Amino acid sequence: QVQLVESGGGLVQAGGSLRLSCAASGRTLSSYAMGWFRQSPGKERKFVAAINWSGGRTRYADSVQGRFTISRDIAKNTVFLQMDSLKPEDTAVYYCAARQGLGVFTEYDVWGQGTQVTVSS
Repeated sequence: QVQLVESGGGLVQAGGSLRLSCAASGRTLSSYAMGWFRQSPGKERKFVAAINWSGGRTRYADSVQGRFTISRDIAKNTVFLQMDSLKPEDTAVYYCAARQGLGVFTEYDVWGQGTQVTVSS
């Protein structure tokens, strides 16, 4: 079973940038599709971005399209979420997720512990 650990969260001013990382252990991610989700207090966890096993296909939520970029480094067994032009409404706990499969998905079965992102106005 793969284990996921997120890092890179923190406090940033509106308009700023952060880069989240998701490091995997226990198994190579080469056969896994990956995703990022976020959850704000009192709200459901929502899909943010996804990438297929090779990195050749991506998908984004409308709310982050054009501002966030998901990528992966297969050799480093790591997935990234570059977040630019951050807004206060991007404040949430961000979760990395994984599942086996060749496509781009919005449902996953392996989750990290999350990393807090706070955007001040």
